[in-house]
Formats: sequence, C-alpha cells, structure tokens
Amino acid sequence: MSLLTLLPFIVLIGAMFLMTRSAKKKQQQAADMRNQMQPGSGIRTIGGMYATVKEVNEDTVLVDAGPGVDLLFAKNAIGAVLTDDEYNRIVHGVEHDLKSDADIVPDDASSLTEIGDSAADAPADDKAVDLGKKDAAEEPAEDAAEAKTDAEPKKTDGDSEAK
Repeated sequence: MSLLTLLPFIVLIGAMFLMTRSAKKKQQQAADMRNQMQPGSGIRTIGGMYATVKEVNEDTVLVDAGPGVDLLFAKNAIGAVLTDDEYNRIVHGVEHDLKSDADIVPDDASSLTEIGDSAADAPADDKAVDLGKKDAAEEPAEDAAEAKTDAEPKKTDGDSEAK
C-alpha cells in the first residue's frame, strides 16, 4: 500500500486523538473544580439552580437552596463553583465595590459636555436660531410677486363673487 492511501486514515486517527485529549482535559478540570468545593461555597448546578454548599461527601453534595431547603446532589451535577462576588451578584443582586480608578460610563451623554456649554447656561439676550420657513413679509418683493402670479386660484364653497 502506498502512503497516499493511508494518509486519510492517519489524519482521522490524529483528529480523534486530539478530540479525546481535549475532552479528558475538560473532564479533569471539572473534577478538580468539584474537589475544591467547601462548605459555604456558592455553586450553580447543571440545571441552573444556585445554592450554597453545606456539606461535601465522597460522591454527593448537600446544598442549602433557601431557608429550610436542603438538597442532596451528586457531585457530577455541580456545573460551576462560583466566587463569592459572582454568587452575591447573581443571587442577591449585590454589585461588587470596584476599588479601581477606572472611568465609569454615564447613563446619558449630558454629563459628557462641559458645564459652560449647555443650552441652559446660554445668555437670554442671544437671538434664537429659527430653522423654519421664512414669512412672506421677509421675502424680497420680486420673489413675492412671482409667487403670487404662479399661485393657482383658490377654490371656494360655491359662493362666487361673479354672478
């Protein structure tokens, strides 16, 4: 057999090896995460329930899901062990107090302008800019005369001055 006919099989076996290796690595990381659980840790189950660990056994975990509600889960049913800040943010709605000097993005753009630039601080004697159409009185006389000759006669309700 030539090497060219074996090449697809070699590539397939190599791909299967890499896929199983990454799957085993993920399983090992999940097992390590579950082994790091301690009483008081916040967890999320694979079903999406958030709870606090009360007791960790060989294959099971006893969790407190609320006042007077203790549940027993298999260790494999724990999807994630959460940090205290993340658990409090999700379950209790408590935001972590960021102790950094990072800029905070405002809810609206009004605070982004300087104080002296706002329209409320403008002097009252400034004439407002009118962006509408000009009145007929402001138009030059020639333009007004042309506009009147181009205009169509107005329709009436049937009352006509001509009898």
